[in-house]
Amino acid sequence: MSTKLSIKRLNTGVPGLDEVLGGGLPELSFNLIAGPPGSGKTTLAHQMMFALATPQRPALYFTVLGEPPLKMLRYQQQFEFFKNQAINDSVRYINLSIDTLAGNLDEVLRRIVTEVETYSPAMVFVDSFRSVVLASQTQANPNNNLPQFVQQLGVMMTSWQATTFLIGEYFSQTESNPIFTVADGLIWMGQSVQRNSMVRQMQIMKMRGQPSLPGLHTFRINQDGINVFAPVQPVARTRAHPPGTAVRLKTGISGLDEMLGGGLPKGYSLLVAGPSGSGKSILAASFLACGAQQGETGVIAMFEQRPNRSQNPALAELIDSDSVGLVDSRAPDLSIDEIVHLLLREVDRLGATRVVIDSLSGFELALAPTFREDFRESLSRLVSALNQAGVSVLMTCELEDRYTDLRFSPYGTAFMTDAIIVQRYIEVDSRLLRVMAVVKVRASAHSDELRLYDINDTGIVVGQPMSNQEGLLGGRPSQKLKGA
Repeated sequence: MSTKLSIKRLNTGVPGLDEVLGGGLPELSFNLIAGPPGSGKTTLAHQMMFALATPQRPALYFTVLGEPPLKMLRYQQQFEFFKNQAINDSVRYINLSIDTLAGNLDEVLRRIVTEVETYSPAMVFVDSFRSVVLASQTQANPNNNLPQFVQQLGVMMTSWQATTFLIGEYFSQTESNPIFTVADGLIWMGQSVQRNSMVRQMQIMKMRGQPSLPGLHTFRINQDGINVFAPVQPVARTRAHPPGTAVRLKTGISGLDEMLGGGLPKGYSLLVAGPSGSGKSILAASFLACGAQQGETGVIAMFEQRPNRSQNPALAELIDSDSVGLVDSRAPDLSIDEIVHLLLREVDRLGATRVVIDSLSGFELALAPTFREDFRESLSRLVSALNQAGVSVLMTCELEDRYTDLRFSPYGTAFMTDAIIVQRYIEVDSRLLRVMAVVKVRASAHSDELRLYDINDTGIVVGQPMSNQEGLLGGRPSQKLKGA
């Protein structure tokens, strides 16, 4: 007979946080929310409190920093999670700033204990005592022992039948403090500024009794509150159809579908690489439009410019009609996990089966500087996450045409995709021509021909295979192109 005790986990009400914590917040645990000023500690505490507090399971929020509750509420009520009707019903604020400034920490501790015994809350928050207590350690109060106060408070909080939180301003994860040892959970919040972007990240340094996700997790604060972008966990890829029997998706370009062996196998990722003006975005728009004609919805992530009616009226119309979802965040501090969440949210909303990322070059620039160093790894995680969602992915990539070598991506990421199409320029008889080739389609036969193609008002038109006289490297590259 098993005597194993099961710990109930609480849903925090913060998107992505439960996943990062390892399944939710352990009930009756004592937790520390720590980090420098402005990192979002108080907002996180309020978002969890309003999500969890009920009249039957109320919450006490002690303000110890000297900031009156009315001032705190003035700012917190700007968030969507704030519930005005909960004040003095399921949520009660108690101001301890006067007791703290009087310099008697024993009296502060007594007040906290008395209020907890009076109201029997299910949750207790103490925010934030550290700065004022440090300031009160003057010669007039030589017995104000901060470590002793913190340790006593921590021991008492663990003994209450309540889930408790201590919110404190700390500047280093390595500083010695007894509260770090006593706490069951330690959530560290931080922020860093690089150029014109600010990246907010969270780390679960400690969470007893459950496997939290390791590493730094980006989060954003907006009108809804805090949104944590938990990384999508990789899983082994499986094919829905055996090689050679897969369902083929049409691209809307008949000659290209023929070159692909009948179209792009469903669930595959396709990289379209080529120089500027070669028609990558036109091909991507055709891929989505063809899907819409067959009743499929799609999603496009644009990191360079939003489609408009003058440049691409068909795609703009699909977006306006919600046949294609648009992800075009202009935030200068995006992380790969946030982009994945934005894409998957649109995929889930529309039930999309096709996704376009246009382009990888713009995608790299959209990332905050701190994430660009690991762009190859980031792209791998993005492709893996979309593969797991079961969608077919088309990505475009800007590629400088050097004429003497054959490359598929400046990032060394071509191996991650299932299929590759390369577009190039050649000069023949003083004319600039476009050619394309299908480099690979994994586990499937495909054409190995180089084909000329044109771009006209209807889109891309693939022509005949090139003759020997028009060999790809036999054509002399134009001087204008060479200097571009």
